[in-house]
Amino acid sequence: MKQAKLLTDAERKRVSAVINAHRYPIRNHAIFALSFFAGLRACEIAGLRVGDVFEDSGKVRDTIYLAATQTKGDDSATVLISKRLAKALAAYAAQHPRHIAKQDASLFFSAKGGGFSAQTIVNLYARFYKLAGVKGASSHSGRRQFLTELADKGINARVIQALARHKHLNTTMRYIELNENKMRNAIELI
Repeated sequence: MKQAKLLTDAERKRVSAVINAHRYPIRNHAIFALSFFAGLRACEIAGLRVGDVFEDSGKVRDTIYLAATQTKGDDSATVLISKRLAKALAAYAAQHPRHIAKQDASLFFSAKGGGFSAQTIVNLYARFYKLAGVKGASSHSGRRQFLTELADKGINARVIQALARHKHLNTTMRYIELNENKMRNAIELI
C-alpha cells in the first residue's frame, strides 16, 4: 500500500504561502490544521458541525466528539484539540462570527454557502499541494505527518494509536515513517 507523502519543512512553508495567496486563507489554514495537528481524515473534516468544535459562546472546545456517522469506521470517536489547532480554529471563528453562532451548520462552507463534502476537502488538499509543487502528497499526508511527528517525539505507540483512533496497533505503525537517519539516532541512545 502506497503511503501519503510526508512534507518537509520547506514544502509546508510553500503550501502555507500558497494558501495565503488565495481566497479564504484562514478557512483553508483551519482545514489543514485539523489534519496536521489532530490527524483528522477528509471525511471527518467534512462531517464537522460548528457545535462539534465551538461552544455556544464561540470558544473553541478542547475536545471534539465525533458521532459514528462522522467517522471512517462508523464508531464514535474523541479528538483532542491542541493549542496550535485551537489558535487556527479561533482565527476562523473570529473571521466568521455569525456562521459560528449556527451550532448545527457545517463547520466549513464554500463561496456558495454550502458545506464541504469529503471529496471537496480531498480536492482542496490536492489543489494546494499541486500549486505548491509538492508531489505525492494527498489529503492523508497531514494525518500521517501528525502520527509520525508524535512517534519522532518519543510518544508511546499506544497513545499514538488512541490519537489516530485505530482499532489495531499494526495499522498505526504503518503510518509512522522509518528511515536510516532515525534508526541511527536510535542506536546512539544506547
